[in-house]
Amino acid sequence: MHSSDIWDDEDERRHKLMVDAVHDHGALASIELHHGGAHAMRRLSREHALSPSGLAGELPPPAGPLGTPKIMTVEDIDRVEQSFVDAAVRGRNAGYDIVDVLAGYGYLFAQFLSPFHNHRNDRYGGSLENRARFWVETLSRVRDAVGADCAIATRMSVQTQGPWGHTLEESAALIEMADPLVDLWDLNVGSVLDWGSDISPSRVIPEGRNMDLFTRIRGATEKPIVGVSRWTSPDSMAQAVRSGVIDIIGSARQSIADPFFPQKLYEGRTEDIRECMGINHCISSLDRGNMACAQNATAGEEYRRGWHPERFEPLEDKNASILVVGAGPAGLEAAIGLAKRGAEMVHLVDSADQVGGHLRPVVELPGLREWGRFIDHRLIQVDKLSNLQFIPATTLDADAILDYGASHVVIATGARWLRNGLTPSTHAALPGLDGLKWVFTPEQLLLGGERPTPGCRVSVYDAEGGYLGSSLAQLLANEGYNVSIVTPHASVAAEGDLTLDGPAVRSSLHASGVAMYRDVLLTEAGLGVLRGVGEFEVPFSLETDAAVLVTMRSPVDDLYQQLMADRQALDASGIDAVYCIGDALSPRPLAEVMFDGHRLAREFESPDPSSPLPYKRESLRLVD
Repeated sequence: MHSSDIWDDEDERRHKLMVDAVHDHGALASIELHHGGAHAMRRLSREHALSPSGLAGELPPPAGPLGTPKIMTVEDIDRVEQSFVDAAVRGRNAGYDIVDVLAGYGYLFAQFLSPFHNHRNDRYGGSLENRARFWVETLSRVRDAVGADCAIATRMSVQTQGPWGHTLEESAALIEMADPLVDLWDLNVGSVLDWGSDISPSRVIPEGRNMDLFTRIRGATEKPIVGVSRWTSPDSMAQAVRSGVIDIIGSARQSIADPFFPQKLYEGRTEDIRECMGINHCISSLDRGNMACAQNATAGEEYRRGWHPERFEPLEDKNASILVVGAGPAGLEAAIGLAKRGAEMVHLVDSADQVGGHLRPVVELPGLREWGRFIDHRLIQVDKLSNLQFIPATTLDADAILDYGASHVVIATGARWLRNGLTPSTHAALPGLDGLKWVFTPEQLLLGGERPTPGCRVSVYDAEGGYLGSSLAQLLANEGYNVSIVTPHASVAAEGDLTLDGPAVRSSLHASGVAMYRDVLLTEAGLGVLRGVGEFEVPFSLETDAAVLVTMRSPVDDLYQQLMADRQALDASGIDAVYCIGDALSPRPLAEVMFDGHRLAREFESPDPSSPLPYKRESLRLVD
């Protein structure tokens, strides 16, 4: 669950509702108790942040709103220790089986453990034992309060990047120090200041990367260890546990991609598992208000829309015969959902000889191989559904669709990148592109078309700020071109700062010799040159031989528009409705176009499937 208060009896009552539901399914429930310390966001309480100490008269700034934390007094330490005890007791009363005291991610206890943050000269600072005293005292008091009723765990970061943590050797000593007080160790890597080192996407971090670190501290405890390391593969998980290095797999993102992962594994249905692709849309979407997943359209919608990740309500009209034109992410998801709802027949037609649409060549880009799991999972589902037929290498025009015999038509023909340099910032094409020897769209490069002369200067204009511009720049650099990337955003691969791969991507580009220009809006191209303005209207000029335009996508909706323009022809052909979904309706990220296809399948028999049904919103209930 998301962060939730457990400050009073009413909070305890709310938690009990969830805990009881967890127990009804035969599972254990754990609560992780946390204080942000100097990094506390304090959006609701508006209390001051807390810090172990100052440094040369100055304090480290918090990661959240501007302000300087308060140096904790001994009285503050005692008060916070008691607050953890009170929360643990409420957690015990709510029925939690495990109480986990968070000492990782650079939050309050980790700040005391860190010599970067902790410069106290009392018994809570100085030696490692003293720096650990606050954490150990809290664990001891929590154990005394609830240890007979709950297992006691603690999450600790065994290593951080940069100066603000503690070393791997110190981690082993800390584990030995607190080992008598805990029943379970919950280990990760990184901190709030570098949490991308722990939960970066597959683009930059391989599955199981933390196992080497866990191996090096395994000897510090005989207690069970939960280890996190972007686990997604059942085989990798089993291998990690069999090795004896860790005992329990911690895998939050995989449980978002497929909440029924354990059940499918238990039943031997590994082919049905939606394996996490490591895109980190779950993380970037949280910053925008609601968690979503690029593999699982129901993530975050279980309550809001009443969608079960594995169950579909049967169609009332089982005689529906549905033609889906376009086997990209949206078309695939819609066709599979409609087939699972029991449509008599679903035909999925695509001009290509394979499913996947624009995503298929994308997975060949550097670091994006695991994105292919989206296609792999859906291919297996297509093969399993007898009422779903994929028809490859077939191009349908409007007349062919009218003659097809389908009762419903879904147009999912995708989008194309514009070749004229039009951007959301300018609302105008980029003049002068004819002055460049080569101008490319991403499709031309991805589909193996013409390339510039080897070794020449290529500039990628990334007005979008997603993964594609930086990926193409990396691809071209790997192929030996002299590459520059220009973006109007404040940083290259700006979206990567939300998905946590931005710093690693920029570092890789820099190591590959890619020149990066930020805050630059191009205004024109000339003979071998790109011109624009930087921050504060500073003129910008860059000599180049070729330009790759990653600016905007335009819907490929011609087929939909032709069909909808002749309602009489639709009626005469027996077509009840035509729907447009995915990028053909509105070009968006993978998670959103997949969601669009899924929503259409779920709401296919609503009064107007083209418009989403209202979803539940959380609100206060007034009681007399």
